[in-house]
Amino acid sequence: MSNMNYIKHLTGFFDKVINDHTLNPTHISLYIALFQFWNCNRFRNPISISRDEVMRISKISSKATYHKCLKNLHALGYLRYEPSYNPYKGSMVFMFNFSENLKPKKKSYNKQVKDKQQTSNPPTNEQAEVSYINNTNSTNTINKLKEEEQSQNSDLENLEEVSKQKKLRQKNKSNECHLEQAREISNKIPKVDEVIKYFQEQNFPEIEANKFHNYFSSNGWLVGGKTPMKNWKAAAKNWMLNSIKYNGNNNNSKTSIQPQNLNTSIDKDYSEPL
Repeated sequence: MSNMNYIKHLTGFFDKVINDHTLNPTHISLYIALFQFWNCNRFRNPISISRDEVMRISKISSKATYHKCLKNLHALGYLRYEPSYNPYKGSMVFMFNFSENLKPKKKSYNKQVKDKQQTSNPPTNEQAEVSYINNTNSTNTINKLKEEEQSQNSDLENLEEVSKQKKLRQKNKSNECHLEQAREISNKIPKVDEVIKYFQEQNFPEIEANKFHNYFSSNGWLVGGKTPMKNWKAAAKNWMLNSIKYNGNNNNSKTSIQPQNLNTSIDKDYSEPL
């Protein structure tokens, strides 16, 4: 069949199926399997079919269903079925060309003009209302985001301000502690006259009192260079003890180290030969 167009044929077939409520999926599957046989035969009628092969392609497992659907397609005018009762000869099927039944659908001029007018018309009130709602929602969303951002910035500024105030309080507290320690040290710092008087009461010379006062004045009256002095009289007693110990060691070292190399008990005669 030279003028066969299988695309138009299948389109015509499915147009016919749409309006036919007696068919079920099994009928359509069987017809498509027969159409494949017809296609392999170059759309020449009739075609010889094998029941087992057609059932395999159409996915029909029951012989009764196969024969029933094939007879229904024949009765409804989809094909012509000529069964063969000879086991050595296949049945014959004549396929009808449905592409000739298709008629091109003409689109009226009035409908084209109407469609063009519909596409060119401005949006309706409903569309405008939807657009307004979308714009309003978008504006509200932007405003909400701005408010959240401002709130976050405000919270961040508050946290920074609280942190600054906390650091300032800690710094002021530390300064107050240092000032208090300085006041305590200044209140406990003795005058030179008091130190001299105390050293004289302990039978120590004035020069040792001046040494004591000058030494601790130079390091801020810190014991060991770290701890503020709590009792200067106790520190003065330690100074006196260390002074006695130091002076005693110096006297012993002076008396013990005497030049002995020139002391001799024998008068030598240097005129004698060695």
